[in-house]
Amino acid sequence: MAYYQNLFTQVQPVGYVSEGVPLGPRNSPRTGVPSVNHLLGRLGNAQIGPIYLGGLGLASLMCGLLSFWIIGFNMLASVQWDPVQFVRMLFWLALEPPAPQYGLSLPPLNQGGWWLMAGFFLTLSLLLWWTRMYTRARALGLGTHVAWAFAAAIWLFLVLGFIRPVLMGSWAEAVPFGIFPHLDWTAAFSLRYGNLFYNPFHALSIAFLYGSALLFAMHGGTILAVTRFGGEREIEQIVDRGTASERAALFWRWTMGFNATMESIHRWAWWFAVLCPLTGGIGILLTGTVVDNWYLWAVKHGVAVSYPVVFPTVIDPSTLIQGVK
Repeated sequence: MAYYQNLFTQVQPVGYVSEGVPLGPRNSPRTGVPSVNHLLGRLGNAQIGPIYLGGLGLASLMCGLLSFWIIGFNMLASVQWDPVQFVRMLFWLALEPPAPQYGLSLPPLNQGGWWLMAGFFLTLSLLLWWTRMYTRARALGLGTHVAWAFAAAIWLFLVLGFIRPVLMGSWAEAVPFGIFPHLDWTAAFSLRYGNLFYNPFHALSIAFLYGSALLFAMHGGTILAVTRFGGEREIEQIVDRGTASERAALFWRWTMGFNATMESIHRWAWWFAVLCPLTGGIGILLTGTVVDNWYLWAVKHGVAVSYPVVFPTVIDPSTLIQGVK
């Protein structure tokens, strides 16, 4: 059976449930009795629990739920507290930032104050969760790679909702909370600043986005292709080279033209994925603060050509009137 294992014949070895490695001092106890679920095992690890939340995790969840509650109730209030309309219009509802005249001041609650409050608690929730990820990795003796990857996403989040608005001097520059409204903001932002497609950091971000998706898909496909030889046990394959690892490396040399090990491919994918929000955040941060129009910037630096003159130049009539009072 193991030899014919593939995407459709997944094998779930089930043994005794694990309580996890012993926790050191100054750690909250784990909660919950571990159990095994076959359906969840088809998606990932079949074991559920025990759960470790800790003080940081609890504080992060409380702040995140409070932000979610503020956003949700403001959206519900915008449809006159009608639950039917709330569900019907959910994709179009928004909690908007303060108007430009408020600058960086604290506006009334219904004029953007709720947005500031929701953003504060959401940011605090993310930072607390990052701290939890970092400290948990340290406590387990792991590297902190996941925490720093999460920090890259937090960087882009902070640029959009805090760093750039502060540099621009107005909370109105930030992104609204909402599904379609934040997409509308993105489109309007691109039009306002001369098309983000001419922003080189935006181009790098998209390249890393597509590149990381391609690398992850190729790596996932390679490991699935050699699971019949035990390729899913990557750690064992790294320290004890076997049929799966050798065949996978040979396949990459034949098809991709360069060597990729079960360790190096993860570094490639990690860097590609992390550089996506890092470069994207840089591109957003420069927009409006350093570059006012990315198309004109591209024309100036030889990246794009100027539009051809199709219609004659429009002359301001006021320049033709001489001596008229």
